[in-house]
Amino acid sequence: MSAPNKSYDPVEVEALKPEEIERMRDEALAAFAAAGDLDALQEAKVAHTGGASPLALANREIGALPPHAKAAAGKLVGQARGAVNKALAGRQAELEAERDARVLVEEAVDVTLPHDRVPPGARHPLTTMMERVADVFVSMGYEIAEGPEVEAEWFNFDALNFGPDHPARQMQDTFFVQGPKGADGSKGADSDGESGVVLRTHTSPVQARALLDREPPVYVVCPGRVYRTDELDATHTPVFHQIELLAVDEGLTMADLKGTLDHMVQSLFGADMKTRLRPNYFPFTEPSAEMDMLCYVCKGESVGNPDRPCRTCSSEGWIELGGCGMVNPRVLTACGVDPEKYSGFAFGFGIERMLMFRHNVEDMRDMVEGDVRFTRPFGMEI
Repeated sequence: MSAPNKSYDPVEVEALKPEEIERMRDEALAAFAAAGDLDALQEAKVAHTGGASPLALANREIGALPPHAKAAAGKLVGQARGAVNKALAGRQAELEAERDARVLVEEAVDVTLPHDRVPPGARHPLTTMMERVADVFVSMGYEIAEGPEVEAEWFNFDALNFGPDHPARQMQDTFFVQGPKGADGSKGADSDGESGVVLRTHTSPVQARALLDREPPVYVVCPGRVYRTDELDATHTPVFHQIELLAVDEGLTMADLKGTLDHMVQSLFGADMKTRLRPNYFPFTEPSAEMDMLCYVCKGESVGNPDRPCRTCSSEGWIELGGCGMVNPRVLTACGVDPEKYSGFAFGFGIERMLMFRHNVEDMRDMVEGDVRFTRPFGMEI
């Protein structure tokens, strides 16, 4: 058996010659320096540090050397690979820093620009106001009642004690709905040329329907849209909104009505607000009254004070809100309620008017023109 070849010279292995190792190292360093981005550097990394790279193949050749030659060859290859890895790490750090700086410029966000180019929506303040008023009474135990806007004349007038010749029943005050034509082409109308169907002029017909549908005690609040033949101007509109309240029970008095009105006004306008009742006449209530509330602007301090005039209340100290009173016994009888056993009170107010008071809206036309510049400041309160 022959002895090991201890005189084997590693330089005779082509891949392990010092000049070859330096060439492999220099090529790797040059490839890393030439990489213009991280993708190119990754390709160079695979080519010069991967398992099939020249230095990796040279490292494998060390295993074939005799023991006394492995140390020198291993040191030579190890130094070259260390220099390559160091150059790779340095170039990668440089390219990552360049990328991050470029991203900061190219993907910069101007935080002063609007985050959402779609403008926010807004509920119409009339809807919000009507629901807010209704919520005051719902919290007191009242029920929301609704009815048709195209109403029978009996519910709109007769059941509410409007006489046959009452001015409100004339076409200059009420929108009458034309009935269907007959077989002979004639209009569907009564002997006076009217159909007996109207666009309701107030929400009071809902009160009559509530009494017919329910057994006393009845506590309902009726919000809704109503129609009258008014011209559209700063303080009038042919289509507007009302909210009415009806309470029918045993032993109800004007004191209950006054307390309910006080609670509503204080809930909507502040705990320091006061109300007063002035005698008036309405067909469906007896006795009847107009309700005023203390001016929410001057709180009555403008009365007799020329140095502090108030445009809101014309320096009278009070603002009229609407009509109210005890339910007329004739209305109770028409709706099948015994007036000897039950009494009730009712009141009705215009939502547009309350909105003008609460938010200092000067022109009612702003509420109906559909301009988002009017509704948007009220937001999305629900």
